[in-house]
Amino acid sequence: MQQSKVLLFLLIISLVFISCDSNRVFDTYKSVPNKWHKDSVVSFKVAPPDSINAYNLFVNLRNTNSYKYNNLFLIVEMNFPHGKTIKDTLEYRMADPSGKLLGTGLTSVKENKLWYKERVVFKEAGDYTVNIQHAMRENGKVNGVIELEGITDVGFRIEKPLNK
Repeated sequence: MQQSKVLLFLLIISLVFISCDSNRVFDTYKSVPNKWHKDSVVSFKVAPPDSINAYNLFVNLRNTNSYKYNNLFLIVEMNFPHGKTIKDTLEYRMADPSGKLLGTGLTSVKENKLWYKERVVFKEAGDYTVNIQHAMRENGKVNGVIELEGITDVGFRIEKPLNK
């Protein structure tokens, strides 16, 4: 009898955690080995859920305290199934004015959910590809940062808007 109560409790807790993220449609991370090289592109192949509803798109990042910049520049490219490509250069704030890293997490690893596009409708049938690479530069220097330290994982997320 006691074992069945424990199992029921664990089942309820699991359902609570799963239901907390019911607007998630696609959410995947890929690890960045040691340092993120400027020529390294992190790619995600996405099969859209439908061609009618609008979705919000995010770039997700995990970083450690060894990330030494206040901001982050990314080049995000979306390749459509029939050949069209949209390429954006995006800037995100990664630290507050005092230098404290933003993001969630109780350990030295912080998670950042960064807006990419809002209310996107996937009108074309077929797989989309999203490519993400960093475009960091240091102030006063022409050449970019070759190996970016502190980023451990790069992710891409699609979710249903909170209000339709």
